[in-house]
Amino acid sequence: MSTGTQAYGESWYWDNRYTNEPGPFDWYQKYITLAPIINLYVPLHQSILVVAFSEGMVDEGGYKDVVNIDISSVVIDAMQKKYQDRPELKCILMILHVNSIIIIPVSIAQLARTLHVICRDRDLNPDLKMDVRDMSAFESESFGSVIDKGTLDSILCGNNSRQNATKMLEEIWRVLKNKGVYILVTYGAPQYRLRLLRESCSWTIKLHVIEKLAAEEKSDDPLWELTKPIPLNNDGSSAEETLGPNPDVHYIYICTKLVVSHDSYLGGTSPTKLPLRTQLRSNLDILAIVLLVS
Repeated sequence: MSTGTQAYGESWYWDNRYTNEPGPFDWYQKYITLAPIINLYVPLHQSILVVAFSEGMVDEGGYKDVVNIDISSVVIDAMQKKYQDRPELKCILMILHVNSIIIIPVSIAQLARTLHVICRDRDLNPDLKMDVRDMSAFESESFGSVIDKGTLDSILCGNNSRQNATKMLEEIWRVLKNKGVYILVTYGAPQYRLRLLRESCSWTIKLHVIEKLAAEEKSDDPLWELTKPIPLNNDGSSAEETLGPNPDVHYIYICTKLVVSHDSYLGGTSPTKLPLRTQLRSNLDILAIVLLVS
């Protein structure tokens, strides 16, 4: 594996890339092409976590409660600047201490100043990013939906890929409400993704596909209707039987969280009784998470 490929799982790689290639922050598919499938599974009123910033959910989606997180501080900074003139967009500034969380609602326009004052008074450096492998700032069952366009794929390209991917999926499962939906957009065919998804957490899984062509090049006769699930058997071979070998598509896995019984849950602890992960870092840190509301 090349060094460049391994770096996909590292924050410094994305900081460098977004610094050198500024532009819209949407991977694989723009929101407008995915809107039919997102609208099918995610109600407008639902709380949504987007792992890796998606501008489409902000600008076009009409959703009222969207939290965007990203491992790249360059992306976070760019989004603050882009939306600083949108007074209706709010930011939740969470100040994490050893045994407490202080939440300060501020406008995006005031975020930088607020951070500056807090850090100046406490001699701190602000950390505006979050790693999806450790979202301990979020309590369990915080979100109705989680949307992922390429983040799992990036982690699978990095070092310790299987271990890190499992950590990510376990964290996503934890922060989802019971029967919440994880929408995974990936290049990974079922024979490469189903086992990972099923072994990491307890889900019911549906599969959709969308062609990789850009939105303006979408065919009038697509390979498969976006909102129609692909037949999916245990090993995923039914997808290839339906679509043919090596279809030029992105796969969309609709993973619905199942809370399993006490006896069958990994480690013997019922998910309904999992402690809220409020054990915070020993030093005072600052974390800004963009929460968009009307």
